[in-house]
Amino acid sequence: MLDNELRTMIDEVKDGRMDRRGFIQRMIALGLTAPMATQILAIGGVAMAQSPTPYMPTKRGGGGPLKLLWWQGPTLLNPHFATGTKDQDASRIFYEPLASWDVDGHLNPILAAEIPSIQNGGLAADAKSVTWKLKPGVKWHDGKPFTADDVVFNWEYATDPATAAVSGGTYADATVEKIDDLTVRILFKVPTPFWANAFVGAYGCIIPKHLFAEYKGGKSREAPNNLKPVGTGPYKFVEFKPGDLIRGEINPDYHMPSRPHFDTIELKGGGDAVSAARAIIQTGEYDYAWNMQVEDEVLLRLEKGGKGKTVYAVGGDIEFIAVNSTDPNTEVDGERSSMKTKHPILSDLAVRKALALLIDRNAIQKVIYGRAGRTTANYLNGPAPFVSKNTAWEFSVEKASKLLDDAGWKPGADGIREKDGKKLKLLYQTSINGPRQKTQAIVKQACQKAGIDVELKSVVASVFFSSDVANPDTYAHFYADLEMFQIPMTQPDPVLLMRRYHSRYVATKENKWQGSNFPRWVNKEYDAAIDAAETEVDPVKRAELYIKCNDLMWQEGVMIPVMHRVKVGATANALRPVMSGWANDLDNLQDWYREATG
Repeated sequence: MLDNELRTMIDEVKDGRMDRRGFIQRMIALGLTAPMATQILAIGGVAMAQSPTPYMPTKRGGGGPLKLLWWQGPTLLNPHFATGTKDQDASRIFYEPLASWDVDGHLNPILAAEIPSIQNGGLAADAKSVTWKLKPGVKWHDGKPFTADDVVFNWEYATDPATAAVSGGTYADATVEKIDDLTVRILFKVPTPFWANAFVGAYGCIIPKHLFAEYKGGKSREAPNNLKPVGTGPYKFVEFKPGDLIRGEINPDYHMPSRPHFDTIELKGGGDAVSAARAIIQTGEYDYAWNMQVEDEVLLRLEKGGKGKTVYAVGGDIEFIAVNSTDPNTEVDGERSSMKTKHPILSDLAVRKALALLIDRNAIQKVIYGRAGRTTANYLNGPAPFVSKNTAWEFSVEKASKLLDDAGWKPGADGIREKDGKKLKLLYQTSINGPRQKTQAIVKQACQKAGIDVELKSVVASVFFSSDVANPDTYAHFYADLEMFQIPMTQPDPVLLMRRYHSRYVATKENKWQGSNFPRWVNKEYDAAIDAAETEVDPVKRAELYIKCNDLMWQEGVMIPVMHRVKVGATANALRPVMSGWANDLDNLQDWYREATG
């Protein structure tokens, strides 16, 4: 007998309120396989032949307003400076890459005329170059033509050290040359098996040369268009209030037929995840909300309202606790967490391993994440060939205590462990939202039992994920001992996720804290494996190298996995968002539409 929740979802498929893909994704989030989910639909009386032809837009516009709610308010609109997902998504409304990742993890051409392949001559047999053909007739929002010159400029812009672009690592090992106005070639110094990196996905969005050429390098932050984008995307810029509101209007000259569906777009920022969930699912004030990091119990209760629902996509996103390798309390040349220091407590491997034993993942999954979380010992959780089977997690206060005892950290009169005059006290920070604060509380309680004093700090998300160079509370500054958040895996390959922690990408005052290696972890073996993986053309050997990198993280205790997160969004019942586990939520915005009703 099917339970009420399952019956409700099957009924939604029957009457068109949920498509099969959405149903299968929700079943996968519950731990079922896709074939099992298909069988459940069959048992529920949903046959392939009975499904009506889904509505698809046949003309540009006519869809009315699209109202989005991002509970972390975007702070800038230049994709090259987007340190967090919120800024990447905000930029993506107006700017586009050559290609993005679809729901199945395949490349979808955007500004490219086609996806390069061996068959069409786009990929070199030696894996040292890729040739992109650009779509003809594409215009910037101000009417200027989009050409190969713009693509080459973005490479020059991002790789100029003085620009301090967060996208710099994406283009660092490549040279981009113009073949003709609609063709560019990317040349790699060494064989590059994952070539679909530069100009693809979240970091691949292209800005116009004619508006940014004067602001390359040291003047990069002075460009007026950092806040007033002129892109090629489906919507044209109307208004931006940093941290609050973005408004756009339909691009009548958009380069894809019958797109976009919506006449206007509004992205409202700020608030919190729970209020965002209510505004979609319960009250219907908005059409879609991103990153529903809300306790599953709350989401299930809200879904009974009927105006909206949650949608799921499985990828490799990981919620983790990062361990600071440097000293956040000592200032060197005006910089805390300086690479010239070592952490006085967390440099001890025994302490790091004890912390890993004090994460009660089962409780966190059961009490907080539910359908949206899976327990894991791995930082790298997908795709399947890259997932290590060499790791295991365990929750044990007793084992953690013994590790600390053996390492000389003895309980003091107040119960807090100490060694060589240093108290085992740690500052543990994260962004403000319900699940993260509840996770903090679970971890703190276990640490207290083991004699570790943990002070909790919560920072407003718009500040924590800000690219503000002057703000000490951003995650990139990392002026704490531990910090917890999530880095989305925005492509079905580990290269960007794992490259972040190479020593050449350390976040420092010198690079305006734009480096991706915010824990300041340096490991020569890790660096060597990353370098080797990025040139290894044998897929089996390449997977082994990334597994080795994951295992080094686990062994060193520098990134403590908390939960493999399934991507969760909230959507109005009639909205059809294109949601991929391997892309940011708005990476395929041009294909969103609202189902006809009535």
